[in-house]
Amino acid sequence: MKQTGKIDYIELDGGELASTKRFYADAFGWGFQDYGPTYAGFEEAGIDGGFRADPKQPSAPPLVILYAERLEEAADKVVAAGGKISVPIFSFPGGRRFHFRDPAGNELAVWSET
Repeated sequence: MKQTGKIDYIELDGGELASTKRFYADAFGWGFQDYGPTYAGFEEAGIDGGFRADPKQPSAPPLVILYAERLEEAADKVVAAGGKISVPIFSFPGGRRFHFRDPAGNELAVWSET
């Protein structure tokens, strides 16, 4: 069950997506759901997540994604608490999200289905 403010999803760099999926399937028994040629969600990993493998984007560290029932309210709270929005709210298949940096410089994201 999704809960506001809880870690809900992790995105990892996918590199060459087919070989990355093969590695995690062979090493750990993970399954995958493809969402186009540059994204695959992983399954049976203990937490929901996905591999992003867009060759037009530079490699990036893992991205921890929190859930919020009310996305705009979450963005306001992040800013009020001293965080900085690094990527404004945008839509993607399945919902909307924004990215932010905490006071230590860590980048995280928050998503919502609406």
